[in-house]
Amino acid sequence: MPADATPSNLLVFGGGWLGQAAAREAVRRGGHATLTSRDPARREALAAEGLHACDPDDAEALDRDVVETPAILITAPPEPDGCPGLRRLIPALTRTGAFPDWIGYVSSTAVYGDRGGGWAFEDDPLNAASLEGARRVRAERDWLDAGQGMGLTVQIFRLPALYGPGRSPIDRLRDGTARLVRKPGQVFNRIHVDDAVSGLFASIARPRPGAAYTLCDDEPAAADAVMEWAADRLGLPRPPEIDLDDPSVSDAMRRFYLDSKRLSNARAKAELGWRPRYPTYREGLEAVIAAAGR
Repeated sequence: MPADATPSNLLVFGGGWLGQAAAREAVRRGGHATLTSRDPARREALAAEGLHACDPDDAEALDRDVVETPAILITAPPEPDGCPGLRRLIPALTRTGAFPDWIGYVSSTAVYGDRGGGWAFEDDPLNAASLEGARRVRAERDWLDAGQGMGLTVQIFRLPALYGPGRSPIDRLRDGTARLVRKPGQVFNRIHVDDAVSGLFASIARPRPGAAYTLCDDEPAAADAVMEWAADRLGLPRPPEIDLDDPSVSDAMRRFYLDSKRLSNARAKAELGWRPRYPTYREGLEAVIAAAGR
């Protein structure tokens, strides 16, 4: 069996888009996947897909899943009082004496802050420019401290904007919600959801306690350039151009424009043997187009 298909049972704290993609990959590799969700309807929907779902507030159920799972992934975003995964998983590990082989915390490249278009590397000082980024910095520190204190194999994954089928400029152009925002000099990376998942599983195969990895594509690019390419590729009119302070621009989009930086994925390539299947937005968006045509 090839290394990238090695079975791996996975517990995902957080049932969002990335967490579900990672869980499906664990199942594809012949493993078992559990996701957490407080919503009974979502747990039922996950179960219908063949994914086990656990209420994170059910301590007995969480204990049972922690004991049975060698790999734990935390995708839930931090809250004002810290990481909800940390608050529930560390007590569960303590109660059960479970000792997972791998714990991965999914953070954000927002922890790097604005670099004025310069490069950001994992060992650089963190300088988050947003409240959300500052909460990620704290959550990273708390997980690394817990890992060191308990002898756990914790690693951090800093991700930029995720895209893929159903969540991309292609989809926004087709449903008419795309907008073109220009900010001269602004540049950042992105990553296809499948590449993010493959990076996580590459780390499961090669764990390194305390390591931080930036998982991103190979080509930083301005958001307006990506949107224009996508419109031209589809043969659609370029979307209307609006100012960043336009009321139609979401708070989430404004946060993207706070920072301008180029991200390096060299460490993930060197230490994990990982390579993005979609090294630039062009290959990634072509895959989105192909997926929609199936």
